[in-house]
Amino acid sequence: MLFEVKELSGPNVPPVSFALAAGQVLPVRGESGVGKSQMLRALADLSPHEGEVCLDGTEQQTMPATDWRRQVVLVPAESGWWAETVAEHFPARPPESSWTRLRLRDALWESPVERLSSGERQRLAVLRALALEPRVLLLDEPTANLDRDNAEAMAGLLLDYLRERQAAAVWISHDPHEIDSRGERWLEMTAEGGLLHGSV
Repeated sequence: MLFEVKELSGPNVPPVSFALAAGQVLPVRGESGVGKSQMLRALADLSPHEGEVCLDGTEQQTMPATDWRRQVVLVPAESGWWAETVAEHFPARPPESSWTRLRLRDALWESPVERLSSGERQRLAVLRALALEPRVLLLDEPTANLDRDNAEAMAGLLLDYLRERQAAAVWISHDPHEIDSRGERWLEMTAEGGLLHGSV
């Protein structure tokens, strides 16, 4: 398995276990405040937690945190922006095909971050994460601020990346349609813990 999680728990994170093979997506849903976003932070080694998290057989605790976070990349609901322009947040400009696919205007590349809409920030945050070529993506409602067409474009780009790079994703969504269409299994988060639904 590419990504294995055994009895993960922590502050505001109920016990969760699951495993993902290369190319797989695990949709996650649950009531607000139940610990979905905190679970992603723990998987990214950004918050204290217990349990075992392994990437391709290597335990999280045996890998330097910076190395882990280059391979297991969190895209939070609201990403941080620390420089003035969009371009300063990327090692290089993303492929034109990705830029066009997400319906981003050319002028955005040199645009001040403060002028971006919430939807533009969300799409650019995903491109910034993909530039790291992660093996596992941790997605906190990546289509929440997008209209249907842009949400479908975003989902298509992410799913193509997972297939082409043989990566995996844990994908939080409140949209039942997304849950049904992203994978055969999904994880329901409750105050008592995570419950897997669907075929393995």
